[in-house]
Amino acid sequence: MFQEQGAISRCQRQACWFMMAYFLLLASPSKGFLPNFWSKVLTLSLDSHTHQYITEQAILNITTEVLRGTTKHKEDHAEEEARLGRSFWRAMKEVSISNANMDFMMSTKFNPVYHFDAEAIDDSILMLRRFWTQIVLSVRAKEYESARFTLGQLLHTLQDFYSHSNWVEMGKKSIYLHLLQPEEPAVPVAKENTPTCVDCFTPTCRNNLLPALANPQGNAHLLTTGYDSYSKKPKGKCSHGGIMDRSQYLSARGGINKDSTSPLFSPHHYLHMEAAKMATNATLSLLRDLKDTVGPEVFLKLFRVKQVPALVFVMDTTGSMFEEITAARLRAHSIIQNRANGTEHPGTFLLVPFHDPGFGPVYEADDPNQFMEFLENLMALGGGDEPEMSLSAIQLALTHSPPLSEIFVFTDASAKDDYLFDAVKALALEKQSKITFLLTEDPSHTTRVRRKRRSKDSLSPDRFALYSSLSSLSGGMTIFTTNSDIHRVSAVVEDNIAVNKVTLLHVKSDQELMPRHSFRVDSSVKKVTIHVTGTMTECILTSPSAQTQFLLRDQGPMAEVEYFQGLYRISLSPPVQPGQWHLQAMSNDHITFNVIADSSVDFLYYFASAPNETHPGLSRVEGCPVAGAPVFLVLTVNGVTSAEQVSFDAMLLGTEGQSLHQVKLDRSSSGSFSTLEELVGFVDSVPAVPFYVQLRGTDVRGNKLERASTEMVLPSHIQIQVNKII
Repeated sequence: MFQEQGAISRCQRQACWFMMAYFLLLASPSKGFLPNFWSKVLTLSLDSHTHQYITEQAILNITTEVLRGTTKHKEDHAEEEARLGRSFWRAMKEVSISNANMDFMMSTKFNPVYHFDAEAIDDSILMLRRFWTQIVLSVRAKEYESARFTLGQLLHTLQDFYSHSNWVEMGKKSIYLHLLQPEEPAVPVAKENTPTCVDCFTPTCRNNLLPALANPQGNAHLLTTGYDSYSKKPKGKCSHGGIMDRSQYLSARGGINKDSTSPLFSPHHYLHMEAAKMATNATLSLLRDLKDTVGPEVFLKLFRVKQVPALVFVMDTTGSMFEEITAARLRAHSIIQNRANGTEHPGTFLLVPFHDPGFGPVYEADDPNQFMEFLENLMALGGGDEPEMSLSAIQLALTHSPPLSEIFVFTDASAKDDYLFDAVKALALEKQSKITFLLTEDPSHTTRVRRKRRSKDSLSPDRFALYSSLSSLSGGMTIFTTNSDIHRVSAVVEDNIAVNKVTLLHVKSDQELMPRHSFRVDSSVKKVTIHVTGTMTECILTSPSAQTQFLLRDQGPMAEVEYFQGLYRISLSPPVQPGQWHLQAMSNDHITFNVIADSSVDFLYYFASAPNETHPGLSRVEGCPVAGAPVFLVLTVNGVTSAEQVSFDAMLLGTEGQSLHQVKLDRSSSGSFSTLEELVGFVDSVPAVPFYVQLRGTDVRGNKLERASTEMVLPSHIQIQVNKII
């Protein structure tokens, strides 16, 4: 299906070469293997092995190894990778980004203990062992995000040992087991007053280690690591070396790092592949030890392998919520029954109740039957005046649920704790979790008899505005329905947490206008469902072959429509025709279109900047990118195998689907397309308005593919910069 591009074929050449020249002028040291794929481009060493590559390749290999050991069915390797699921690729990226960030974070990038620098070997070993203990404890406590973060840190330091020390030069052919196993023999470390290197006056430093520290026959008996510009280097000690290390000009001149295949950055570049092989073997060994320690099933949970989205209910438990709680029970039972027939793990289930003034606790279960017990024991009791502690409960749900979760809030009351709005918004966007509100209270129906003790005059018609904002920002929906329709409306729960669910379109449309929204169906799509919130007065669906159907008047042949109070559920009739579909609708109020489909092809993305210290590479932007500033967009496409040939680009879309900025994407390697590969694009100026990210692909036959992110990117208009005082 796909046509590949050459490695960084365009490279956004102007930006790339500007950055390359900039980095070569720096006088800061390099630390460890190159952090990530972009480092290879900036150092012109495309054959180097990076922290990112070593880490992700090892995780992928061990994960598939564990899967083959726990399942009877043997899938084709490429097909197996494609079916690991979007949650797995995100979990793996969390580890590799945490690894690379050790070279970028102020708290770690200059500390030699994190990088096996400056002969702080004993301290680095102690830290490795502390990391290991933290990981095991976090996994056993089901704090998987924390475990993945610490695992990335541990792997960075572990991999640095083989690049920064003289282990390879000593003639060693196996990994240093003592690093994580105290009972294994230790190699003594060179003392502070022991010289380790002799002067080297060329970029390539051969034979600059003294005999006690380098011997191809393996007779060397002292360990050492290089010193850099940020460590006080005793005379006669080895430097880290390379063009970014000022200490290379102090005795002993030169250096010993094996970070890359470039002589400009790595004096022992000719040993890079050996060091990378050692680091890879050490990474594989650690992951196998972790699997044996926590067990294969828990290991797969850690990396969220073939995980369906978590089912998260946030439930108002006041006396008026009997029908809503009943609907949630019935919907959960249906979902659990359907998942019982699948091959995937049933997933994670969370329930967070709230009322006024209380909220919580969090009821969490991996066992569906236990979750149903939680729901059966939930009672609608008491109540009082609006508002209630809904945002506190949502914050709890976001904190305890995994990333990429679907959170469904059942209530008929507004938020009392509106001061939490910004915190809840930030957490939802960080975790890329959707929040959908099912509200059995319509603010436009002011004459409706309410069962809660409320004063009509005191209730604002926009009291649910915070809910609408949260759902819009996170990619969810706000549905105003009735008690009689809540069970049927709750079908959106089942629609959205199905396996391999992707988004083709997510836009909000203006009232009274009839804009033309489009979405594309490709050959990997098996089923398409359209959710429209609000009340439409007209809706026209147009197929790729220009057939039209007035959805509010006709049933079939292109689509079937179900209408419940506040929601239209439109199912395209199978087989769905590939190509560009169009939707036009008119309403007396704002309406939201959410087009979802079943497909294994999806994408993840993040924004990154190029740091100006320690290492060339891309560092993930924490929070939102700054409006008007340049930034890199980095994407990973999952579900595409190496046999498929595709070219990709991206589009930044406004909240109503309008095009704001096209981003040309370049591949990060020159080989065949890999499931580990990232695509990078340069955005010269971040839009000043909120936007979504859309992925676009084209195969060799001209067939097109489109996927949309659901969460909104909110550009920051404030930039805080910390300058290092020298």
